[in-house]
Amino acid sequence: MSDSFDVIVIGGGTGGYPAAIRAGQLGMKTACINAWLNRDGKPAYGGTCLNAGCIPSKALLESSEMVHKAQHELKLHGIETGDVTFDLGTMQARKNKISSGLTGGIGMLFKSNGVTGLEGWAKLLGDGKVAFTSHAGETRELSAKHIIIATGSEPIELKKIAPFDHEVIVDSWDALDFTEVPKRLGIIGAGVIGVELGSVWSRLGAETVILEAMEQFLPMVDAAIAKDAQRQFTKQGLDIRLGAKVSGTKVVGKGKNRQVEVSFEQGGKTHTETFDKLIVAVGRRPFTERLGAAEVGLALDERGFIKVDAHYRTNLAGVYATGDVIGGAMLAHKAIEEGVALVEQLHGEHTQVNYKAVPSVIYTAPEIAWVGLSEAQAREQGFEVKVGATPFAANGRAKALEAANGSIKVIADAKTDRILGVHMSGPYVSELLAEAVLALEFAATCEDIALTMHGHPTLSENFHEAVLSVDGRAIHAINKKKAA
Repeated sequence: MSDSFDVIVIGGGTGGYPAAIRAGQLGMKTACINAWLNRDGKPAYGGTCLNAGCIPSKALLESSEMVHKAQHELKLHGIETGDVTFDLGTMQARKNKISSGLTGGIGMLFKSNGVTGLEGWAKLLGDGKVAFTSHAGETRELSAKHIIIATGSEPIELKKIAPFDHEVIVDSWDALDFTEVPKRLGIIGAGVIGVELGSVWSRLGAETVILEAMEQFLPMVDAAIAKDAQRQFTKQGLDIRLGAKVSGTKVVGKGKNRQVEVSFEQGGKTHTETFDKLIVAVGRRPFTERLGAAEVGLALDERGFIKVDAHYRTNLAGVYATGDVIGGAMLAHKAIEEGVALVEQLHGEHTQVNYKAVPSVIYTAPEIAWVGLSEAQAREQGFEVKVGATPFAANGRAKALEAANGSIKVIADAKTDRILGVHMSGPYVSELLAEAVLALEFAATCEDIALTMHGHPTLSENFHEAVLSVDGRAIHAINKKKAA
């Protein structure tokens, strides 16, 4: 096998493998170097998303939501089940099967698109060369016209405050593999990962406390939507404590009796809580381990992200980077689009990513989803805004689902009628969001959506109603009176 390629992609996660596949589709001789090893020591494509993040977490979220429905909602439908129990081992096995099925499929996609998959580590050597070291320790020198770094990110560790022992103080991957439900669970961080993991284990019976240093809950979400979501989570049993700054931890006890004491400041007072498990979910940092960045002079910013220009070019000729490792929204779909766009640019096309229309979703119940600007952000940017919102409480389909919580809010430019942002909470808003993303992608106005017929009864009607409410035209919701 030749060691010379058109494209070498370093990283087999969601920023890497789609780029490799697209390069193969375009007739470019491509290799993808993947370092990921699962808990069993076996290599797997898909990176964090497929193995330790997006996919396994959604599997557990779905299982825990079904437990909750069976325990609390089925009787509302006239369905009697008696005492509902669950087998966590079976849940975990299902989760693992879903992940392994998807990761295994990537290898077949590589084969069908002529991509060479290499399992091991890559190190930049400069001048278009890469040192490849397999997991077995074998080394080879590879070369390519284009080298794409897509090595992703890893959980941030609070080494001075809450260092990982991966037993009692754990990261997000550890938290997906619990073999029993903690009686008392602590979580540092009320971001996307924190509230999703909190929802899983709370629904399965853990007394769950989330400690968030910030005073505002989900500041990236429109304030009205975030406030309502927090109310719903609290009602479900999540104990969310804002303005709680963790100052230290101490592991106590031995064996199965090990616990962690967490000290934190809140309201000017010092508090201590004891938990069976503590999940640290304070964000992620770029992963550049073993790349040899310093040796070849690869430019990084002060937080360790690889510096790139608008075309994903680093300071090194022929070397590019995409996905989590360059910063911005750390989202799998954003990484996918960047990788594909870059490869198409290398092929001479003019593909680009619209960063004003990047969707975000939190897969709790209710789900939270958004795209574009919040009302506060729009005003800060100088827009004269008009807003509309409608609750799911008036939506027939939501009521039939016993999920009539949450609402949809639309933010528009008062001068042009163009939609600037859409923020939602409620049933399946992760799916409803696609219409809003399309609206922003095509610079749609409120009138464009208002004139688009939506099926009845559907959840998507609520987006239509929210758009109508922007101009006081909602049919199934009370319109707010405009100021004189």
